[in-house]
Amino acid sequence: MRAVAPAILSALLLASCGVKKTRQSFSELEQEFIYTSLAFSPVSATSAGYHRHQGVNLDQQLDDFSAASRERQKKFYDDMRYGLHDAAEDQQLSPEDRADYDIIDNQIRLAQFELNDIQSYRHNPTIYVELIGNALFNPLALEYAPKPDRMRDIIARTEKIPAFIDQAKQNLSDSPDIWTNVAAEENQGNIGLLEHTIPDAMPQELRADFDRVAKPALISLRGFQDYLKNDLSKRNKADWRLGGNTYRQKFGLTSGTDLSPEDLLNAAQTELKQVRAQMLELTLPLHHKMYPAHSNHTELTPHDRENRIISEVLDRIAQRHATPDTYLDQAKRDLDEARAFVRSKNLLTLPARDNLKVIETPVFMRGIYAVGGFNPAPVLEPQLGAFYWVTPIPKNWPRERVESKLREYNFYHLKLLTIHEAMPGHYVQGEFTNDIQPKNRRVLRGIWGSGSYVEGWAVYAEQMMLDEGYLNNASELRLTFQKEMLRVLANAILDVSLHTQDMTDQQALDLMEKETFQETEEATAKLQRAKLSSCQLPTYFVGWRDWLRLRDTYQKTKGGQYSLHEFHDRALKEGALPLPVLTRLLNGKSPGEETSK
Repeated sequence: MRAVAPAILSALLLASCGVKKTRQSFSELEQEFIYTSLAFSPVSATSAGYHRHQGVNLDQQLDDFSAASRERQKKFYDDMRYGLHDAAEDQQLSPEDRADYDIIDNQIRLAQFELNDIQSYRHNPTIYVELIGNALFNPLALEYAPKPDRMRDIIARTEKIPAFIDQAKQNLSDSPDIWTNVAAEENQGNIGLLEHTIPDAMPQELRADFDRVAKPALISLRGFQDYLKNDLSKRNKADWRLGGNTYRQKFGLTSGTDLSPEDLLNAAQTELKQVRAQMLELTLPLHHKMYPAHSNHTELTPHDRENRIISEVLDRIAQRHATPDTYLDQAKRDLDEARAFVRSKNLLTLPARDNLKVIETPVFMRGIYAVGGFNPAPVLEPQLGAFYWVTPIPKNWPRERVESKLREYNFYHLKLLTIHEAMPGHYVQGEFTNDIQPKNRRVLRGIWGSGSYVEGWAVYAEQMMLDEGYLNNASELRLTFQKEMLRVLANAILDVSLHTQDMTDQQALDLMEKETFQETEEATAKLQRAKLSSCQLPTYFVGWRDWLRLRDTYQKTKGGQYSLHEFHDRALKEGALPLPVLTRLLNGKSPGEETSK
């Protein structure tokens, strides 16, 4: 899963952040949307490589969640939407500009929906905790300036933590238990950053300045820990479920698909049955080879027989796995192997930059990235590097939990994870985006691009690699991918059912463990993730489905001139557009031709 910047919910006290009263061109409005929106979230701005706005050093700021800030944002987005509408009426937008217009308009409506309806700042303490973590970690990891300057940025942000925590306490009215508990776990990671990681990296000449601000910051963070456990935990009536109407609105703004939530649920349930049938067909010869003394369980009902045979084969496959000490190194070896395969098959143009690092997932992000993730290079400074996160196995876990995770991310599944997150998945997709010109388009599509495009590409890349013969067409790898596809389908089913149909925890776990063969550790972590997020888990299925449809349409259009390499390069060079918009662009039609505004 690709890591995303913190929600851009907050605003700086900037002298001029409103849209000018005179009519502006679309390009002027696009630029104003990008950089004012980034200034609303200085922490996100650092991640994107945007460091100064109207004379303000964003790298030394934390986001502003005050009521006044929220009102400034609301006014900005209202004015911006009117300005964009006028510009679109005044100008004949090119297909590329029309695609950018669609992204901006959709993001404005999503921001307005968050500010006016969902209001995460009132209910979700994890947004504050993760924002602090990113605020401190990014200057440490991204070498956008000499180290002493970046350390001064950390000191400046550290000094602002007590006021930021006070603001969080003022805003939070209630929170479901799951959000409060995860916030407490992740906040412990922030305390660790300030107690150990940052002091170890701090130049000696700045240590006194850091110690001066770190002490009150740590007092504040520990106080927030107490607040979470003994105060907010008692105000736990808020529901993490969005409910049908709210979910439907958010889904429409985030999914980039022609499916309704109900259509998506039905499609995923149907596809799940088909994938299970394919798995049974593939496992029968493997089962006979692995368990020659076994029968084929013909005495069982068809569903139970399917479960038994597939489970027994998957159980044998899961026994081949790394150890907690070799887990990260195996991911690095898998990355090298996948890169060599992509190059040998000429599947696409590999990134020219050598800027990918494989590192442990930061502690403050492990609540939602329980397995791993990808953090793209800053879209304005791609040379600074991207990170493939692999979440280590805690040393204090009991043996059963360790074994469960290693079995889930076994020899074959870890290869698929590396394809998905890095090569040729999220990393390659992100590097194509970071080469888009002009710059404003690159930033827009890199930061606010379609999640279905991004996650769909990563799942599609897994299947495409196997279809092209990766790992010598090993049946074990294909079966592991089919299990992965069951997870993709379960993600969609879980998200819709949990948020709109009151699916219980046990029903969710049964779906994952009994119907899609996930290990208990994986299923438990996924249930937590489903409660921490909404409308993100379906993007894997939606995007995978639409990437395959896009390729089929493109191949028919090109006929004998079709090339897989050329298709990949052309589609990736556009950046993360909603896939229906991308389909129209690749077929030479304006996105506006088939969409009424």
